[in-house]
Amino acid sequence: MSERPALTELVDPPDSGRVYRRTLWPGVADVIGDGRDGRVRIDAVAGWLQDTAYLDLVDAGFEGRGAWLVRKMRILVEAFPRFGQQVEVATFCSGQGRFCAERRTRVTGEGVAVEAAALWVCLDLGSGKPMRLPEDFVAVYAESAGARRASVRLHHPDPPPDAAVSEWAWRVADLDLAGHVNNSRYWAVLEEALAPGPVPERIDAEIEHRIAAQPGRARVLTAGADLWVTAADGEVQASILREP
Repeated sequence: MSERPALTELVDPPDSGRVYRRTLWPGVADVIGDGRDGRVRIDAVAGWLQDTAYLDLVDAGFEGRGAWLVRKMRILVEAFPRFGQQVEVATFCSGQGRFCAERRTRVTGEGVAVEAAALWVCLDLGSGKPMRLPEDFVAVYAESAGARRASVRLHHPDPPPDAAVSEWAWRVADLDLAGHVNNSRYWAVLEEALAPGPVPERIDAEIEHRIAAQPGRARVLTAGADLWVTAADGEVQASILREP
């Protein structure tokens, strides 16, 4: 395996600029049972981040002006949210590129500490190709982003040849409005990997998406703490690097 890359930096919130906030309460469908004290699943957290990003765009007046797809996302959980516990989700733009933007998000509450960074690529609704960020979008988010640049380059290595292999399957229920497996669903692969062990107190992991997945057979490759999701033919759909 090639040298392990550093995970995406989690920059501090800006002193000024746009920060969008919402309050929510984890519901029954967000948590994992089996005596695990109502811990919110990591895929549910990813869904919160996605929904909050969308609501920020709507609130800023950019709904329907391009389609936004997640290229990569890091989630650091220092203390998990739990069932029925009020939390605040706050998000801000932490970097911009020509066709992409980096978004930082914090989930906080009593005894809750979650940090995330996601790289979103803007696509033209007609052609489906990367679209240069509109000038008014750049202006709205420029103050919080500062001089930080965002890049669409991926850094995760390919799976090693001796990685352990297990079967996986994507369902029709995993599809989103774009017609492919939603980015949040990939985090369920990590939840499955964690299930046989003790209840995790902390998770620090990053996912990179390479190709869009469709319902059907897939595979999960495991090497140490890291995971790769591949199509049945072996093409890598996504990779998850995790700090042990």
